[in-house]
Amino acid sequence: MKGETHHTIRLTVNGEPVEETVRSSDLLVEVIRRRLQLTGTKQGCESGVCGTCTILCDGLPMKPCLRFAFLADGAEILTVEGLAEGRNLHPIQQAFLENTGMQCGFCTPGMLLTTKALLDRNPDPTEEEIRDALVGNLCRCTGYVNIIKSVQVAAESLRSS
Repeated sequence: MKGETHHTIRLTVNGEPVEETVRSSDLLVEVIRRRLQLTGTKQGCESGVCGTCTILCDGLPMKPCLRFAFLADGAEILTVEGLAEGRNLHPIQQAFLENTGMQCGFCTPGMLLTTKALLDRNPDPTEEEIRDALVGNLCRCTGYVNIIKSVQVAAESLRSS
């Protein structure tokens, strides 16, 4: 694009330092998926409605399809790839697996990260608080019953660990 500026950004992504040169028009979701090859961050609606691209930015859920990459300079980013420790699933991932909190799985990365943010700030949420936290993450397959159950099981597991 004519007249476009370039920015060097420094991020911490899943605990690793990253430096990228981005154009002022580059979206953070594009940098995560294409440059860093972290394709667990899905591109769904590309308008911030579905939540499938949700990541954690400085511990808070954020939709990188709505954020220019240069604005994330200095941020700590967590993608779904950063949840597990090696081959050991995070308790949230384990709860979703064991309680069928997914069907096609397309929305799951965003659901997992939104759940992590919720449980980090509220380790014992009510069903209403879980539903409120997940309102920005759409699922077309499950009807949410098993997603809510998965979050409840994950919360219990994390509290007891």
